[in-house]
Amino acid sequence: MVLVIDPQIAGISGDMLLCGLVDLGAKKSKIISGVKASEKFLHHSKITKIDFKKIDKHGVNATSLVLKLDEHHHDRKGTEIQDCIVKTAQKIGLSERATKFAKDSIETLISAESKIHGVPKNSVHFHEAASIDTVIDIVGTAIALDDLRCFDHQIITMPIAVGNGTVSFSHGMVSNPAGAVLEIFAKSGVIISGNNAKSELTTPTGACMLVNMADRCAQHYPLMKIDSVGYGAGQKNFEGFSNVLKLVLGGQSQLESDTVSVLETNVDDVSGEVLAHVIDKTMSSGAKDVSIVPTMTKKGRPSHMISVICSPKDVDKLANVLISETGTLGIRIRSSERFIVPRKIIPIKVKIQNKDFTVRCKIAGKSFKVEYDDIKKVSEKLALTFKQTEELIKAEVRKQLK
Repeated sequence: MVLVIDPQIAGISGDMLLCGLVDLGAKKSKIISGVKASEKFLHHSKITKIDFKKIDKHGVNATSLVLKLDEHHHDRKGTEIQDCIVKTAQKIGLSERATKFAKDSIETLISAESKIHGVPKNSVHFHEAASIDTVIDIVGTAIALDDLRCFDHQIITMPIAVGNGTVSFSHGMVSNPAGAVLEIFAKSGVIISGNNAKSELTTPTGACMLVNMADRCAQHYPLMKIDSVGYGAGQKNFEGFSNVLKLVLGGQSQLESDTVSVLETNVDDVSGEVLAHVIDKTMSSGAKDVSIVPTMTKKGRPSHMISVICSPKDVDKLANVLISETGTLGIRIRSSERFIVPRKIIPIKVKIQNKDFTVRCKIAGKSFKVEYDDIKKVSEKLALTFKQTEELIKAEVRKQLK
């Protein structure tokens, strides 16, 4: 099963995520009773009303959170909210994975605020996140994810809309997205995008939960059979779009999948020696694969197309390698979803001509492949041809894998 979180248009907040999960089928009564237990662990905060209801959100029938609170605190230490979440998780008997999600989410939020303001974590003060509704969002979402068994699924997020304009908060006005959101998403592999909405679309609470539940960020939906769709309504209303978070639950191929970047460039004035060096340099710089194909370009010029497959995080580094090593004046970049046959690399001890060696084998299903470099080393030590060595090693490996 796979759960796709789609915040491409309206971003994500804590209540939108919680409501989306309720819309998918998470039990309301279980969530409400669970979050109400938090009142015991946060002084001067009372939940006077909590419910979920269906509303029309700019043409979309979505689930919204109805929440009324009796509290008078506008400033709390982050550790107070953290302590409340931990104690509530213990009190209601959250599963181990749900508890970890809740703990990690509040820890991410505190860490972001700590870095932004340059203070120790235990000195961080929450203002906007000081209310018990932060606890409700995080604990309620943990309960909902548990109830839907989402921790057993792959969770994929699409790129996140963050809005535009400015945001006013306790420390004044800042450009949107605010520092906490940027810090939470930094180095997470999550892709963000702005749009024309002059408002904050993604909140720190929504961001911290997203990075702790998503396995990866993809620019395209995976190949999947849709079972159910949930819509979680945000509190704001916008003219041009529905302020809802879309969640899609369904089955997917048994093959693993991920998103890679493909870099391509055409060169018509590079020697074979340089091309060979480009392959070595790009692979040593993190490329997953490199291919070079002979082509013919304008005016009948013989040329080569270099294609590099890499992780999105390595695009800039590998683009610079292509530019510096080939002198190319342009590189095409695109994202691509790919299926991956599950595989593992294990060391196997073999005996060839009464000598012991350890070689690495890549195993996928019932097939295997011995690493090229290991075959080469053995062939050199035994003074055998590469082909002879490969056949001898494969015979030994087959005996052990039976």
